[in-house]
Amino acid sequence: MVASILPLHLKDAVVKKRGKTILGPVNLELSGGGFTVIMGPNGAGKTTLLRLMHGLERLRNGSLDWNCSTSVARKKQAFVFQTPIMLRRTALENITYPLGLQGISKTEAQKQAQEWLRRTKLAETTNLQASFLSGGEKQKLAVARALACNPEVLFLDEPTANLDGRATREIEDILKNVLSSGIRIVMTTHDTGQAKRLADEVMFLYRGKLHEREPAKTFFAKQKTKEAKAFLNGDIVECALFQKLLSRFVSSFSQLPHKLPR
Repeated sequence: MVASILPLHLKDAVVKKRGKTILGPVNLELSGGGFTVIMGPNGAGKTTLLRLMHGLERLRNGSLDWNCSTSVARKKQAFVFQTPIMLRRTALENITYPLGLQGISKTEAQKQAQEWLRRTKLAETTNLQASFLSGGEKQKLAVARALACNPEVLFLDEPTANLDGRATREIEDILKNVLSSGIRIVMTTHDTGQAKRLADEVMFLYRGKLHEREPAKTFFAKQKTKEAKAFLNGDIVECALFQKLLSRFVSSFSQLPHKLPR
């Protein structure tokens, strides 16, 4: 039996860009199956945390440890971006290509790809160039491609942010259906309704720090922090970067002469 890559431990994890702390310090453990939704205002660090866990962001301070080597962990996880990245190939080949990189035979790869196209209602697009598909079809194909690789952990960065209601519902159905296989899903979203429909637990980020982590029902029933409550009420919750920019603008404006020269 192959050992699980989980749990994942983050200890005092910090991400910095241009000398500024974007995320952290963050301490958390990710284990077991289930659906985690990461929420928070723009600039809170949601995508950065997701990318850090997946290995797309550099850890400046602290530690990030899987229950195995990093090389093994990378092979058992997948990432779906908000804007899907399509290979210049057919829908079928967009799935068979990464399977081939895993050492799966061409015949078996095509078989698995066709099954995932069927499961995601994309069978009719099998031989179409992926670049010709609609936005919703591209995102479903990106999800199908990720799931076909049989990941233990699936990261999704607001996968339905730019989609209509029908495409959103279809992707949500796909994700709910695969949960029974024991996969661990971690997804960012701004959509409170979507979080309520999908989440087993919610992480709320604000100013790059994890302010709350609760079972979904507990979080939506009563928030522990005023920031989370304001966010769910639809109020404006400013991120640290915005406040810094605003402070600089006010400071610069106050230094202007009161009377402009004629």
